[in-house]
Amino acid sequence: MTKTTATAPVLGARALNRATLDRQLLLRRSPMAATAAVEHLLGLQAQNVKPPYYALAARLDGFRPEHLSTAMEARDVVRIVTMRSTIHTHTADDALTLRPLVQAARDRELGQFRKGLTGVDLDRLAAIGRELVEAEPRTMKQLREALLATWPEADPFALSVAARCTLPLVQVTPRGVWGRSGQVALTTAEHWLGRPAEPAPAPDATVLRYLGAFGPASVKDMQTWAGLTRLREVFERLRPALEVFRDENGVELFDLPDASRPDPDTPAPPRFLPEFDNLLLSHADRSRVVPADLKGRTWRGNQAYRTLLVDGFVAGLWKLEEGALVVEPFGGLSGARRDEVTAEGERMLTTMHAGEKYDIRFGTVARP
Repeated sequence: MTKTTATAPVLGARALNRATLDRQLLLRRSPMAATAAVEHLLGLQAQNVKPPYYALAARLDGFRPEHLSTAMEARDVVRIVTMRSTIHTHTADDALTLRPLVQAARDRELGQFRKGLTGVDLDRLAAIGRELVEAEPRTMKQLREALLATWPEADPFALSVAARCTLPLVQVTPRGVWGRSGQVALTTAEHWLGRPAEPAPAPDATVLRYLGAFGPASVKDMQTWAGLTRLREVFERLRPALEVFRDENGVELFDLPDASRPDPDTPAPPRFLPEFDNLLLSHADRSRVVPADLKGRTWRGNQAYRTLLVDGFVAGLWKLEEGALVVEPFGGLSGARRDEVTAEGERMLTTMHAGEKYDIRFGTVARP
């Protein structure tokens, strides 16, 4: 039944926290396979190689790094620029559908570089670029230099942006495989996966998937996640089939009617999250995970830190130094909490660094 914002039930920060953690597989570890989890989560933020592995280690029961590596080498998952103009690890199906869905955002990004592309026919650039990378995977430097041969007066960086925005470029393995190294070499998603791109899915279907992984959420939340605008009309079209709530500030939140919304007092175990984890990047209002007094403390410039969740909320940072997992809480932890964090740290190390020896040390985060 449709409810107006004024009469919709209020979900407090802890209620939103527990619901989101549950959707994100962070309230309790899931038995899902790695590829199924990547699909459920609509991809994993992957500017760096290792974060998707740590993200799954925090979410899945029995996960091992080779589970994702094997899927990547089998081309069941790929690394590709999608939401927010950033690299994500997606299933093959999502790479071929979500990339077209966010094309409008890529077009807006490209518009910022028009001055450096004077005289460049973008359709021709896409055709030449596709032929080049499908003949053999190329680094962005190689692709840029080849395009400069056709448009020597163009800005080199703008040509790189144009190639990335007009073509669905995936990073070929061994890039992205755990324990191996490799420079970024690119080809098209269609060529790498051996099948054509799908038509962009209706935004309606993606809204429902987003709510299943990140809800309850506002229109602005989803727009932040996708890097898209003008999604209000999609939510309005879906309104009759959705539950409607509001947060403590009166912002309207939508959710799937059969979605789990656990009791706000449900225990939330500690979790070690990687830098750029989707949990911290996929809402316009991040107070459901980041306490107000810690806003901005998980970033410095363009670099995100690895974060520690305690009782479901960001409570510190962590890093791996030589022979040590260093945990840096933002505030004091009780003895019981410290024991829980230590146990979770040991579990993470056993999962991600089997056979290696690490001590666990507690430090403090220096205030800015």
